[in-house]
Amino acid sequence: MATPLSSSAASAPATPDAAEARASIHVVCAEPSIANHFLAELRDKDVQKDSLRFRRNLQRLGEIIAYRISAHLSYTDKAIQTPLAETTGKLLHDFPILATVLRAGLPFHQGFLNYFDQSPSAFVAAYRIEGTAQVQVQVDYLSAPSLDERVLILADPMLATGKSLVQTYRAMLRFGTPRQVHIAAVIASPEGLAYVAREIPEATLWVAAIDEKLNEHAYIVPGLGDAGDLSYGSKL
Repeated sequence: MATPLSSSAASAPATPDAAEARASIHVVCAEPSIANHFLAELRDKDVQKDSLRFRRNLQRLGEIIAYRISAHLSYTDKAIQTPLAETTGKLLHDFPILATVLRAGLPFHQGFLNYFDQSPSAFVAAYRIEGTAQVQVQVDYLSAPSLDERVLILADPMLATGKSLVQTYRAMLRFGTPRQVHIAAVIASPEGLAYVAREIPEATLWVAAIDEKLNEHAYIVPGLGDAGDLSYGSKL
């Protein structure tokens, strides 16, 4: 179920397709907050030399976005007995299923898991096939619980073309149809956001920042580089 655009998204870069996505996008860093500090450190090539700090900042942004999403979930009133009196508390009706794309998504995913600590997890291995005229994505591993009538949060740090997220989501539907879908990223391109909003109109999208564009290699500019390599070391 899509939710209205937060007022902070008004500063998102405009593209021909951006209007299609604006009914369901929340941009966390469009207004000043500590999230902007964490994002700035993620982008800084000198700070990036510290992979522990890079992973921790991804995790922190996952926590911040998890908190923001939590305001759109369902809660149940429950009587709570304190040492002094009885009161009423609001408990999460059911914990969302947390899904991420390996390997870059793991620190970001951990941020969500820190807040939704009773959530089951789903993992997808998806990679982009290089050297082709069009971006192609291969999904070759998928593990998930039943999604039927559950809240699904699909998190991936970088939303470039959006093709891997769309293919990942479609592959996950073999496990059932969620009642509510949230897609979260740290940095997104305008083109990728428009594509995901078009292909998964039932989803609400949450991003820390929307960057300027995709370059000729379909990398986000200014972006931050390869989140997987920066988190865990360069691959061969």
